[in-house]
Amino acid sequence: MAININNAGLKNTSIDNKSSNRQVQNDPAGNSASVSQKGGDAVSLTSEAQQLGGLQEKAMNSSGIDQAKVDRIKAEIESGSYKINVEQLASKLAQFESDLFAGGNDE
Repeated sequence: MAININNAGLKNTSIDNKSSNRQVQNDPAGNSASVSQKGGDAVSLTSEAQQLGGLQEKAMNSSGIDQAKVDRIKAEIESGSYKINVEQLASKLAQFESDLFAGGNDE
C-alpha cells in the first residue's frame, strides 16, 4: 500500500488562497531562491533538489525487485547448480533472531 507523505492528501486552503509578492535573495551558499511574479509566486529549485525529485519518481515507479537476479537464481535452481552457503544462512538467521528478540526487550 502506497502512503502519500506529501500533504497527507490534505489541502491547506488558507495558504493556497494567499498570494504574496515577496522576493527572496540567493543565500551565500548558492542555493536557489524564489522569484516574485505579478499575480503569484514562483519558486526555482536547486539542481540537487531537481535530481532528488527525479530519483524519487524513479523509485516510486520501480517495483523494488531485481528481476534479472530472480531469473538467474531460478535458472540455477532448475539446473541444480544453485548452492546454498549454510554457514552464511545460519549466521543471518541467528542475527535476525537476535535483533528480533533484542527489540522486544527494550520495553
